Amino acid sequence: MENFVVSARKYRPATFRSVVGQQHVTTTLQNAIASQHLAQAFLFCGPRGVGKTTCARILAKTINCEFVEEHVRKSRPISELIQAQPDIVPDALLTAKDPDNTPFELEACGKCSSCRAFQENASFNVHELDAASNNSVEDIRSLVEQVRYAPQQGRFKVYIIDEVHMLSNAAFNAFLKTLEEPPSYAIFILATTERHKIIPTILSRCQIFDFNRIRVDDIRGHLRHVATQEKIKAEDDALHLLAQKADGGLRDALSMFDQMVTFSGHDLTYKDVVQNLHILDYEYYFRLVDALLTENLSATLLLLEEIMQNGFDLHNFVVGAAEHLRGLLVCKDPVTVQLLEVSDNIRSRYVQQAQAAPLPFLLSGLNLVSLCDREFKQAKNQRLHVELTLMKLTYLNSAVQFARDLSAGPAASASNGEAKKKSSVTTPAAPAPNGQLVADGTAEAPAAYGSLNGTGTPRLAPAAPVNTAELAHAPADPEPIVPVESGVEELHDTPSIEDEGATQVPATARLRDTVPHVEIGRPSMAGHEPGQPAVTAAPMPPPRPGMPPAGKPLGLGTKLPGLGSLSAMKAQMEQQAAAGKAAVDTEPSGPTTGLPAINDEVLQRVWKELTEERKPVSMMHYSLLNRPVQANEQHLILLRVDNPVQEDLFNELRAEFLGELRRRTGYPRLNVQVEVVERVETGRKLYTSTDKMDYLMEKYPMLLEMKQKLGLDVD
Repeated sequence: MENFVVSARKYRPATFRSVVGQQHVTTTLQNAIASQHLAQAFLFCGPRGVGKTTCARILAKTINCEFVEEHVRKSRPISELIQAQPDIVPDALLTAKDPDNTPFELEACGKCSSCRAFQENASFNVHELDAASNNSVEDIRSLVEQVRYAPQQGRFKVYIIDEVHMLSNAAFNAFLKTLEEPPSYAIFILATTERHKIIPTILSRCQIFDFNRIRVDDIRGHLRHVATQEKIKAEDDALHLLAQKADGGLRDALSMFDQMVTFSGHDLTYKDVVQNLHILDYEYYFRLVDALLTENLSATLLLLEEIMQNGFDLHNFVVGAAEHLRGLLVCKDPVTVQLLEVSDNIRSRYVQQAQAAPLPFLLSGLNLVSLCDREFKQAKNQRLHVELTLMKLTYLNSAVQFARDLSAGPAASASNGEAKKKSSVTTPAAPAPNGQLVADGTAEAPAAYGSLNGTGTPRLAPAAPVNTAELAHAPADPEPIVPVESGVEELHDTPSIEDEGATQVPATARLRDTVPHVEIGRPSMAGHEPGQPAVTAAPMPPPRPGMPPAGKPLGLGTKLPGLGSLSAMKAQMEQQAAAGKAAVDTEPSGPTTGLPAINDEVLQRVWKELTEERKPVSMMHYSLLNRPVQANEQHLILLRVDNPVQEDLFNELRAEFLGELRRRTGYPRLNVQVEVVERVETGRKLYTSTDKMDYLMEKYPMLLEMKQKLGLDVD
């Protein structure tokens, strides 16, 4: 019985052209061989199964090929080689009409002795080393000893070190010198999946090639080639699903392909792949979105139960739902359909369902599912957590529509009966005062009693219809508030549930002098010079109808004015604030000469009071103001500070502090000038114990005498 060879080894690329999905690497290597600009060390990095070791072997095979040696390095024409050595010329060039002018990709011939030895794993010029099991200094020393010997056949000796990040730091350091200055015939090719674990001194000595994850379409095409060679009938959806599950690794895709062929025989179907790999099928998510769009909560919960009965993980289901909604979102625009990496049949179903799904539903649904994914691990009851998310998704369209109806305003909501019928949330009709409801949505108002009828019952006059939209906003029956969950944009202002009368408007700040004036002996609203008329504040305007009296705070017993008078109320408050500020800050204009002398005792007392008032508020302000001051004949106070930071600190509180100082002292032309005076240290600094002892002995000579008598020393 013939031994079975897995597809990953049987169909391993043997030429640069057959490498899948790494054209940027293969083209660079071919150009380097053709121009004879080969580096002494290469580093191939990338995920697993993308062709790092394969490209290293192809490079080692190509640079020792006799055709490359004769044609590239010795510059012999192809026509001459066909006449002299046809056994080393590739078959594509042998059949060409003009081989010297025929463009071709530089590849190994596969026919010379060097290529045959390589294909039979008998080449002495290619050495492969597994760094995972040979990671010590002794192994690197043995490798260095082998590098000393030149190749007996061929031009280069190639050393391929796989998983090079497993080398120890000592082994890396032992390898540095040889890697930087190897013999002319030695080439090192290092391969790794974890580039960040390699020390920088190794990275700086290598040419680095980054291998990409292989695209899904490229993997699917290679699987189709393998299936054709093996005479296996495979569906495109099945191969595409295998390519997706491979996560960019061709070796993983071929391994799963062999497993599926063993399971299903020579007829590979999509159902077989889904069943054997235990994958959540697209069909589950298409059914889920159909149930959500029709607001069928029962079907949604039963689908979740079916998924759990089949043994699928709930977290994988949530992640798959997010990917499905993302696929529907990119299919809303024909330009972005190409971003969806699925087969053509599945893509057409995505496009069809995306047309039926509104854009707000997809965006809000993605938000809800992403939130469920983030909080899944913290949930105690994970199934209930997923079910709550599905319930929100089921009625998401109704919530969005209802939010739009509310944003249209009360009048539009009352007049638009069709929108009310479409919404899943209905507003109950307002009952009439006498307990009766009118069929057309209006309530009958209480009728006036007329004459008695024959039975002695008072006859009612015709009732006037009352609009229910007005009754819905009455305090006794407020409009119902619908909570808007995460993922649904709130398109209207949520009405407040607090009593309007309890809302308090902050009163305008007004300064009231509680300290008797120095000269006149009674409080004043604005500082003024003795003997000059006082500057009084502007009179308050009379209160408007509906406004509370001045000085009375707006409390629970005060009713706020209507919305239409808010602008007038705001203007009045600004006018009061401006009048109070003018009363405090207005200074009489005039010459600065001939000002009255300042009572220094009053100035010092007021300054101290203001300083003490700042102490519980800010110690920085207290330490800044707690220093002696004095005013000159120009009513200018010079405040000396230690640094510019204190100057900036005083400038921040200058306006408030200066206004209060002028008001309490009664001198409106007082001003403060800040001057930075840096301290100059003139005293001697005592740092060490010897310095301190010398200072004490100079001050107290008896210490020197005691030290000498007792034989003491400073430690």
